[in-house]
Amino acid sequence: MNISKAKTQIRNAVKAYLTKDEFGAYAIPVEKQRPVLLIGPPGIGKTAIMEQIAAELGIGIISYSMTHHTRQSAIGLPFISHKVYDGKEYDVTEYTMSEIISSIYELMEETGVKEGILFLDEINCVSETLSPLMLQFLQYKVFGRHRIPDGWIIACAGNPPEYNDSVRDFDIVTLDRLKKIDVEADYDTWKEYALKADIHPAVTTFLQSKRNRFYSVETTVSGRSIVTPRGWEDLSKMLYLYEQNSLEVDEDLIIQYLQDQAAAKEFAVYYDLFNKYRTEYPVEDILLGKATGEMIGQAADAGFDEVYTLIGLLLSNVRTDIRACNTEEKVIDELRACLKAYAEEDPGEKTPQERLLEIAGDMRSRLEAGRKSGSVDQNRRRVMLRTADILDRFASETAGVKDFNESFDIIRDKFSTIVKAHAAQVGRTQDKLTGLFRFAESCWGEGREMLMIVTELTADASSAAFINKYGCEEYFRHNKELLFSERQIEIDRKIDQLEL
Repeated sequence: MNISKAKTQIRNAVKAYLTKDEFGAYAIPVEKQRPVLLIGPPGIGKTAIMEQIAAELGIGIISYSMTHHTRQSAIGLPFISHKVYDGKEYDVTEYTMSEIISSIYELMEETGVKEGILFLDEINCVSETLSPLMLQFLQYKVFGRHRIPDGWIIACAGNPPEYNDSVRDFDIVTLDRLKKIDVEADYDTWKEYALKADIHPAVTTFLQSKRNRFYSVETTVSGRSIVTPRGWEDLSKMLYLYEQNSLEVDEDLIIQYLQDQAAAKEFAVYYDLFNKYRTEYPVEDILLGKATGEMIGQAADAGFDEVYTLIGLLLSNVRTDIRACNTEEKVIDELRACLKAYAEEDPGEKTPQERLLEIAGDMRSRLEAGRKSGSVDQNRRRVMLRTADILDRFASETAGVKDFNESFDIIRDKFSTIVKAHAAQVGRTQDKLTGLFRFAESCWGEGREMLMIVTELTADASSAAFINKYGCEEYFRHNKELLFSERQIEIDRKIDQLEL
């Protein structure tokens, strides 16, 4: 299955394992909770989905690569303990707590998170001395004499043997105690993630037309060639940073991430074209309705690669603004909840400024706990940081104010300014969406280009949510026309079948 379906399967399993009965006990006893075993090629996002699941469910995550562990670090170090049995004293060998298990307890102590995922990567590549202990751990959740805490789910990942010479097969007894999920690389699934992760538009537009370059791990006479989703994502981050710092992006950089000569060369050529089109088409002007007749004519006569790249540039700009609007909306919701607490809770001896700083500090403490435990994702962190910063500004505005009613009037005015700025931000984004459709109408009418734009906006969850909430007349009109056209094609096809 693809990585998205695997994520759903694992997420559902974790939710089921953490479900409690009417007595507060886990509905599935801990010893009966099968560890999840995710088997798939390297670089497709096995670790990433575990982190996403933890953040979505608000639970902790501890990750270990098992190839880095020895028998001692996994099971603990031996020591001599003195025991008395039947009136006689004996020396008994015991073990210190495993580094892996102790890290769970440390995380629980530091963050207060009591449930989570223990993720053991490269589980089928452990050393020969550690292999029997790992099989025991997967079956009984015990390292040495120490069990993992209740509420912590074991999830593992490994590569198929064709990708790693060190792979060891699990025996039938162990496999019968695991939830084994096989995954494979899938571009359409990764593209959904790419939209959320703001992958560079040069990468997404290139891969849309060159899907055969999305994933490749093979051995040739020249050595191993490796192109993975991880490589594309890491390259995307470097493209943004190189552009930000006006650094040259060349094939030498690209091949460091796309470790395949042909793929690196092909993307390097495309990236040069991407920049050429980015210069020839001022995207911001186009979306604001300032496209010249010359631009429209050039786009109308352009070849498919140029048109597809231009559409990618336009959509990327709009999506960036939509994500900014969605983030600011969440900040406003967070602020509203904080200000409600500020207005309703007894401040004790604190001044308005002290109380606001306390609320901001509490938010930063929760953010830090979430960062350590892995229970807060990057988008949530961004919202919490911005909210805390605004609360700090509110506190500064109320310095010297003693009366809480007076302070609340000041804060309400500042909050109202933020809300109005967000409304203006939404309006500008709506204008860009309108500009996108009007430019497309002028260039390509109701052709495949319009279908591409509507499809891309519909497939992007953030864009679809924004349009559904704030509206876009052109989107709904073209979407309706395209759906009608598709329905007419289906009807014609059925009529042809009946005539046959």
